Amino acid sequence: MLTTLSRMALGAILGALSVCAGAADLRIGMSADITSLDPHHINIAPNNNALWHVFEALTHVDADARLVPGLAESWRAVDGTTWEFKLRRGVKFHDGADLVADDVLASIERARRLEAGGGQFGSFVKAIKDARAPDAHTLRFVTEKPYAMLPYDLNSIFVIARKAALASTEDFNGGKVTIGTGPFKLASFKRGDRVELVRNDAYWGPKAPWDKVLLRVLPSDPARIAALLSGDVDMIDNIPTADAARLKGNQAFRLAQKVSWRTLFFHLDQGRDNPPGVTGKDGKPLAKNPFKDLRVRQAISKAINRAALVDRVMEGSALPASNIVAPPVFGHVKAIVPEPFDADGARKLLAEAGYADGFALVLAAPNNRYVNDDQIAQAVAQMLARVGIQVKVETYPAATYFTKARNGDFAFAMLGWGSFSGDLALRALLATPNADKGYGSWNWGKHSLPRVDQLLDTGFASTDEKKRETLAVEAGTLALRNVGVIPLHHQLATWAMRKNLQYQARTDEYTFAQFVKPD
Repeated sequence: MLTTLSRMALGAILGALSVCAGAADLRIGMSADITSLDPHHINIAPNNNALWHVFEALTHVDADARLVPGLAESWRAVDGTTWEFKLRRGVKFHDGADLVADDVLASIERARRLEAGGGQFGSFVKAIKDARAPDAHTLRFVTEKPYAMLPYDLNSIFVIARKAALASTEDFNGGKVTIGTGPFKLASFKRGDRVELVRNDAYWGPKAPWDKVLLRVLPSDPARIAALLSGDVDMIDNIPTADAARLKGNQAFRLAQKVSWRTLFFHLDQGRDNPPGVTGKDGKPLAKNPFKDLRVRQAISKAINRAALVDRVMEGSALPASNIVAPPVFGHVKAIVPEPFDADGARKLLAEAGYADGFALVLAAPNNRYVNDDQIAQAVAQMLARVGIQVKVETYPAATYFTKARNGDFAFAMLGWGSFSGDLALRALLATPNADKGYGSWNWGKHSLPRVDQLLDTGFASTDEKKRETLAVEAGTLALRNVGVIPLHHQLATWAMRKNLQYQARTDEYTFAQFVKPD
């Protein structure tokens, strides 16, 4: 009789043999739920990861998070406020229709229109005051003032067919209008379970090596690992650190790893007078919001032992963070180093702020979105308890967590973020919320420093990269020294797959089936 481990090993061997024998199906275990296939609705990485298989944008990103041509083969600044994009010729939608400039205009307008009903992509088109198509393969975008970031912003706008511009989210989730130009076509979508794809043989770029692809939702770490070991899937993402160490020693599998652009940090509510979950230790309301006091924010940062988090919780698969973007990323502030652990200093600052006896808070985090997210939350809670802050940890599945967070249900909440650059991260996370400008769209803590906003405005208007980075660093320095958020670590992204597969690890952490290659 085979043991469980024997059956798992046999499954892995048989699965590997099937791929070697020419099977053209690929099954990927995804660590987070895919909640929607509406390309202009919910802007979260798991959804976008799935959508990139079906849809594309004017610009793409390579494995090192560098901007490269996408549906647009080129772009240029015509003058200070006008950008021109040239579309690739011969690109077709999955139904055979030609891609033309009007499809792009319809996509931009839909992203803008859906924002009023909760769509999260409108901020990426805020700068566009006028959009026109001089011909079927040329687009011209006019901004109110010089704006250097438009090619980056348009990387976030998936292009749909103009005939689907008025379609509902249900139409996209049901597959009725889920027709893009990407390397795969949608076969079916079952929320909470799977996305099934088939190869687009008419794709304009290199053809994917797989006839069919299954993106299987497996948010439980043990279930995802078991599925790989048993041969139920060929590849998984977001590998728990302990399992990564074990898989490295298993000759049936291969790992791919890279320092990602994702930084984990905590938002602190600095806007409301009585934020939810923040009380005295007796459960009674406090006279004021402690997070509005810089000394309290500094104390919490000092109380967190980042080296211990990296060594013990992340088992070395992370780098201690002081910034909201990782060291290689444009706009990283080199002068700000990770806060040293200093429990005595934390207690002293709390006492100076009037909280010598501490207070109580609820720490909110997802439990299936980031590597070891629930363990990180528990470890931070213990660290804060040692300086007198009583912590109750509440964790939720990612889909529930992000809904509650955006509804303002949390005052102390974990978030992971990846970005092309420090100034773009600041715009979303720490700029003063301003819907008209697209600032602060993920600023859960309502942090606000007018000087940061001014520096971002000036930087985004400059096409001089050196000047823009100088301004980004200055803005980042102000926001970080003001402890607008509390950075924890920069995450290492890890994938595990059968030994006969190869995948180039990506800075943006996305898992793209078209780039998974059989040996």
